[in-house]
Amino acid sequence: MSRRRTWVEITIVLLLSLGASALYSILQIIDDLSQTTPLGEQSTALNTSSTTVQYVDLARQLLGIAVDLAPVALVCFLLWSTSRPHLARLGIDRFRVKPDLGGPALIALCIGIPGLALYFAGRALGITVDVDPAALNSYWWTVPVLLLSAIRSGLQEEVIVIGYLYARLGDLGWGRWQVILSTALLRGSYHLYQGFGAFVGNAVMGIVFGWIYTKWGRLMPLIVTHCLLDAAVFIGYPWVANAFPQLFS
Repeated sequence: MSRRRTWVEITIVLLLSLGASALYSILQIIDDLSQTTPLGEQSTALNTSSTTVQYVDLARQLLGIAVDLAPVALVCFLLWSTSRPHLARLGIDRFRVKPDLGGPALIALCIGIPGLALYFAGRALGITVDVDPAALNSYWWTVPVLLLSAIRSGLQEEVIVIGYLYARLGDLGWGRWQVILSTALLRGSYHLYQGFGAFVGNAVMGIVFGWIYTKWGRLMPLIVTHCLLDAAVFIGYPWVANAFPQLFS
């Protein structure tokens, strides 16, 4: 495939997914900084309910998750190989219990704890907005939907930002650190709506994930790690907020 066609494909994929999120996020931080209310006193919410009608809300949540995963299906289609493993170019092969569960749990701890500390530091410095990651109304399906949202985030970000972009930028002749740093910058940019602390934290996470991926060449541990991190935040947040209200005041 020609370089021009590769760039067109990358642009389309990103505009259908996290590239668009990055653009909206940049506009959001510009808007936030333009307000009279300081950034540190502003707030944002993830996984919000769109209606008080329970099953309409459920349908919208599931539809949103499905739509977000459509670009993941697209890049899998684009990089599918007729020979096994079919998704080798995305770094996806058969599931291996020890490296794909034990390793991610350790990585999640090593990233999650400093990430939480960075969030509170950002709040204290006034450069990070107050983030409510689980603003759904309480129904019997709330926790399953939050788990699905965590899986959606893990698949969308790692398959597109790591698996797909590393393959395509490699096709364009980009070097290892050129790819790692540019995709880390992208990862940070679509979190800018949460403030500059989130930008830094996610960019660092992108560098760590990129180094791991270029070392081992397997995407599944990173997907599982991301899912574990988001599941812990989405589901654990209400309990922690109630148990330690002074931290979230």
